[in-house]
Amino acid sequence: MFGADPDDAEAWIRSWTAQVSARASAAAELADRVAMIKATASGADGAIRVTVDGSGVPSELRLDDRVQRMRGEELAGEIMRVLRKAQASLADEVGSVVHATVGSDSETGRAVIDSFERRFPAPLPDDDDRWGGESRDGR
Repeated sequence: MFGADPDDAEAWIRSWTAQVSARASAAAELADRVAMIKATASGADGAIRVTVDGSGVPSELRLDDRVQRMRGEELAGEIMRVLRKAQASLADEVGSVVHATVGSDSETGRAVIDSFERRFPAPLPDDDDRWGGESRDGR
């Protein structure tokens, strides 16, 4: 593999160690950046806004007075739809962070993206906002 030259072996070990260290640093940066991600979605014509953190847990729920016109069952359903939209948008956000850190084509990158896509799938067409406009950035 290295021939008789110990310098070749030492250079290979240094190169391999540097690659492992760089991958570990990129993975740590990925974890830190994913932990800081927040995604917001809105529904009911802007009367409902839900923000989730990088793990998909709701961190903020805003309801304006227009929701008082909704029946309890409608309100609960719309909140859940908006929550799922916010969670689904995490996959896109995480994809951007993966691309910038470990690379979308790396084994780690693919595993992270696949995990988010499985946990937070895109909403079904019948989950479209029934009460008004929706955007991924919450506006």
